[in-house]
Amino acid sequence: MATLHVRSIPDVLYEQLKALAATENQSLSAEVVMLLRRAVDGQQRRANQQIIIEKMRRRRFVPQTNMPDSVMLLREDRER
Repeated sequence: MATLHVRSIPDVLYEQLKALAATENQSLSAEVVMLLRRAVDGQQRRANQQIIIEKMRRRRFVPQTNMPDSVMLLREDRER
């Protein structure tokens, strides 16, 4: 397993991470790994959602130019 060293963490952030780890009954390292995993998973999920949205947009219905107007069709139907 790889080791990651992070420098220049603000004191306030370090204390917040330490407190969060304590509330979760985890070590500081385990808490940071969990937070990083959630962040990366969330980013990947958003990227996958963007791909799906783009596919949906490409499949979106585009009416043909030679199709009659729906309002006119409704009026014709009501006049019968």
